[in-house]
Amino acid sequence: MGNLNTIQAGKGRRSKYKRKLSLGSFNDRAHEGIKTVEADNLCEFSRNSDLCICIVTWNMNGQVSYEDLVELVGSNRRYDILVVGLQEVPRNNIARLLQDALVETHDLLGKAIMQSLQLYVFGPKKSDLLIKELKVDKHSVGGCGGMMRRKKGAVAIRINYKGFRMVFITCHLSAHARNVEERNSECRHISHSLFAKYWNPYARPSQITIWLGDLNYRLQGIDTHPARTLIQRNLHRLLTSKGQLLQEAQRGQIFNGYCEGTLTFKPTYKYNIGNSNYDTSYKVRVPSWTDRILFKIEDPDEISASLHCYESVDDIYSSDHKPVRAHICFKLSK
Repeated sequence: MGNLNTIQAGKGRRSKYKRKLSLGSFNDRAHEGIKTVEADNLCEFSRNSDLCICIVTWNMNGQVSYEDLVELVGSNRRYDILVVGLQEVPRNNIARLLQDALVETHDLLGKAIMQSLQLYVFGPKKSDLLIKELKVDKHSVGGCGGMMRRKKGAVAIRINYKGFRMVFITCHLSAHARNVEERNSECRHISHSLFAKYWNPYARPSQITIWLGDLNYRLQGIDTHPARTLIQRNLHRLLTSKGQLLQEAQRGQIFNGYCEGTLTFKPTYKYNIGNSNYDTSYKVRVPSWTDRILFKIEDPDEISASLHCYESVDDIYSSDHKPVRAHICFKLSK
């Protein structure tokens, strides 16, 4: 990435239980935290890779328009798989709207839904013939945040596609800056619970795990006005060290050995609906990168990965969150 062509995710030492669930380890003894990698913004779409995936996460705040979904999935459809994770989804038929937006290029391969928390996987036309396995699961982590459209927890899809064994997880964790330990605990419970009912001691584990969603980790140690001043001056990179997600991963609490692109885009929450101005309500929240995409390769000797894009989708204004999009390509070692 950037000067590096591949991402090497550490193997670490995994307990028998975590190996069984194949969702990546969270707190290995020799923890590495989250590896930050540069996106190279170049991709030849499978010419030098075996699988290219576009991943999108968006907290919709209970609102949707067809035009927003078209913007969300983008105009460049040359990827092999499109993964869309959504939180606070309205009651509209989002699956149908997404299918309409992708009708010329992609078909729906699988979906996992738990009320307002939804995950969709799309592939090129007739690519369902390349699927050897597809299972879905879900895990709730408690209340509904006061409204049904704010369901907390995770939904997941496990799929074997073109010989790659993958797990996609989209989640919506507890809100508020003070609830760091609660979010950490939710991450661990989700990791331990998903697909446990399908456990087969003879099954081969997943090779790739991708988490996406509104993780709700905030900035801490800085007030809203100094943070906004840095953002206005395009110095938001100076805020990344104050993010709870990277701090907790460095402590060995969550997402050990996962990778994430560099946060070159501005914090994705909280915006005024209808424009790109940060929260002007009486709460005047500190802007934060609540919406994230993380990935982990279980055996870097078997698979290499290249990150080609990690960005926010700033031309969508119907929510108080901006969507986040990543483009990752994988290659099997010969």
